[in-house]
Amino acid sequence: MGELNIFKVLSDKQRRDILVMLKDGRMSAGEIAERLNITPAALSYHLKLLKNADLVMEYKNKNYVYYEINTTVLDELILWVSQFGGNRQ
Repeated sequence: MGELNIFKVLSDKQRRDILVMLKDGRMSAGEIAERLNITPAALSYHLKLLKNADLVMEYKNKNYVYYEINTTVLDELILWVSQFGGNRQ
């Protein structure tokens, strides 16, 4: 897992918003763009970065492209970050 790449990708609010939207299930690119009120080109840029970091997966169905969150990568990230938590009293 490339933690640095993931943190860089997660540093952008719109990309974090995309992940929050996808936690409830698969969405089309059009649905995401509409909810974020951004252009298809801007959404394409954000989705490319999220896909390259393996944070989202892409599925094609006829004329539509759907995106889904990749919880495996997020689970790995949570485990990696949790090593720094410790038990504070």
